[in-house]
Amino acid sequence: MTATTINDAEVAKFTAMAEEWWDPKGKFKPLHKFNPVRLSYIREHLLSHFGRDGTAMRPFEGLTILDVGCGGGLLCEPLTRLGATVTGIDAAERNIAIAKLHAEKSGLDIDYRATTSEALAAEGRTFDLVLNMEVVEHVDNVPLYMKSCADLVKPGGLTLTATLNRTLRAKLFAVIGAEQVLRWLPKGTHDWNKFLTPDEIKTLLTRNGLRVTAETGVVFHPIGDEWRRSRDMAINYMIMAERPTA
Repeated sequence: MTATTINDAEVAKFTAMAEEWWDPKGKFKPLHKFNPVRLSYIREHLLSHFGRDGTAMRPFEGLTILDVGCGGGLLCEPLTRLGATVTGIDAAERNIAIAKLHAEKSGLDIDYRATTSEALAAEGRTFDLVLNMEVVEHVDNVPLYMKSCADLVKPGGLTLTATLNRTLRAKLFAVIGAEQVLRWLPKGTHDWNKFLTPDEIKTLLTRNGLRVTAETGVVFHPIGDEWRRSRDMAINYMIMAERPTA
């Protein structure tokens, strides 16, 4: 067990692509395509859990959100526009620099920091929602990472984990298909051996005092050229959990 969740090779990999975060046709095109289904899921659960008015322009006013491994800020910016007070952290300093620049140009006030979840947890910070989106498969010391993310959730708060399942289908479609055949992602983006199953994620969540409240698979529909929620969790999936108030 190391004292950090940082995987230097993974940080270097994403640092090398940092300039392309906001190019919808660049190396992060799959995330731009994926963003609508992620945002709709987040929005739906925040509205329900915190009793917010979905017709309001800024329904998440007063809520604090942390995006761990925020990259260039693809989730931070829309959530800020919806009224939330957003903090985005990333181990890659270049990602944070790109995120800060884009937010400034967009006139958005977002607290971006080049740091880790365990460092922020050590400060005693907590949030209404902690996002752990497509990050866990890129870190070292997964138990420490998941514990630090859990520690950052306020009592009564939520956390959302999105990642890839360690199945043969995931290897065929998310690694071989997406990276080598369709070239949606640069080769080497994912290591199938670092994927986690839903049961493994749920175990780590419950071990750290959280209660799983919802889960969904996410699948790509080629005809509509879009990602949609699904009962099929064999490849991409998301798991929502809450920290009980007592």
